[in-house]
Amino acid sequence: MNDNIVIPVAPRRRYSEEPTVVSLYAGCGGLDIGFRWAGFCPVWVNDVDPVALETYAGVLPGHRVVAGDIMRVRERRGPKEADIVIGGPPCQGFSVAGRMNPEDPRSRHVWTFLEVVEAVRPRAFVMENVKALATNRRWAELRKRLVERAKSLGFESRMYLLNAADFGVPQARERMFLIGLRTGEGAHVPPAGDTAISHPTLRSALERLPQWGEPGNDSICPAKITLARTPVLRRSPWAGMLFNGAGRPMDLDRPAPTLPASMGGNKTPIIDQEQLEYGADPWVVRYHAHLWGGGKPWNEAPSRLRRITVEEAAAIQSFPHGMKWSGSLSARFRQIGNAVPPELAYRVALALRESLGLDRGTSIDRPMDLLGAV
Repeated sequence: MNDNIVIPVAPRRRYSEEPTVVSLYAGCGGLDIGFRWAGFCPVWVNDVDPVALETYAGVLPGHRVVAGDIMRVRERRGPKEADIVIGGPPCQGFSVAGRMNPEDPRSRHVWTFLEVVEAVRPRAFVMENVKALATNRRWAELRKRLVERAKSLGFESRMYLLNAADFGVPQARERMFLIGLRTGEGAHVPPAGDTAISHPTLRSALERLPQWGEPGNDSICPAKITLARTPVLRRSPWAGMLFNGAGRPMDLDRPAPTLPASMGGNKTPIIDQEQLEYGADPWVVRYHAHLWGGGKPWNEAPSRLRRITVEEAAAIQSFPHGMKWSGSLSARFRQIGNAVPPELAYRVALALRESLGLDRGTSIDRPMDLLGAV
C-alpha cells in the first residue's frame, strides 16, 4: 500500500452522549478510568491477564470484557465499531529497563493495535507506551513507520511525551502518547498540564490514606529491608544503592519516582514511617551523610523504614481511593505498576474531547477523589 494515500471514510453516525471506546491491553483499567471520568464509555475491553480484568470489572462494570491474547481473540470475537480505540501495548521490548530488543515479540503489538484501529474504523485512537519509544534514537525509524501507518489508515497523528507529575499525579512518570485523529474529525489539541503549579508530593498522596496497617491501607509488603554491605553512593541520598535489592527510598516531599511493575518483593520502594507520621528528619539522609563522609556501612536498617503498601502504590498512581484489587500481593502490585495513572489519562481524554469538538461531557474536577464517579 502507498503510505501517502489517505483512505476516504463515509460519514458515520453521530456521537452518543458518551462516545464509545474499545480498550486494548487494558490491564486493571488505569487508562479506561481516566476516559470514563471524561465522559467516554468502554464497550469492548481486552487484556491477556484475567486477574487484572477481574480488578477492571470491579471498578468499571457493565462492559464486555474479553480475556486472552488480542492476536488470537480479535479474529473470532473482536470489536466491531467504536468512536475511539485506546490502549497501551506491551512495552518491555522498548523500555530502557529491559533489553530494548527490536525482535522482542511483544514489540509486535504496536502494529496489532493499529490493525484493530483499521478494523474498527474509529474517529480517533490513543496509544500509550514508555518514554523510550518517543525519545530513544534506536526507535526513530519505528516512530516514523507508526506515523506513516496511521496516515495510510486515514489518521493525522501526533506524539506527546507527558510527565504524570505535570498532570496532578504524585509521581514523576513519563509516558509516550501517540494520538491519531481521523482526517476531517477535528484538530489536535495537546494535553495541558499544570506546569505553573508545584507538583504534588508523595506525602500528599500518603496522607490521604488511613494509617499504615489499618483497614484501607493494610496490604503490607513483607519483604525485609537490609542494608547493602557495599553501598553505591550518588550525590543524592535518594539515589545510589544503599539497600539490597532494587527498592529505593523515596523523598516524601517530592513526586515519587516511577513505580515498577516488579514491586511486591525487594524491588518495592521504601519510605520512612517516622518521617511520614511524626515529621522526623529522614533517616536515609543521615545515613547517606555518614557514608559520604567516609563512614563504614551499618549492619542493620532501623524498623522505621518500611515498604509501601498496595494501597499506597495505588494512591501514588492516582487510582480512586477504596478501589478493590484482585489477585495475590505481587499480582496487585504488578497491575498498579503496569497501569497508566488515571489522572493523567483523564487529562489526555479531556484534550481528545476538545480535539474532536466535543463538550466536556460528564467530566469532574478532581476525579481521583471520587470512586463513585466512575
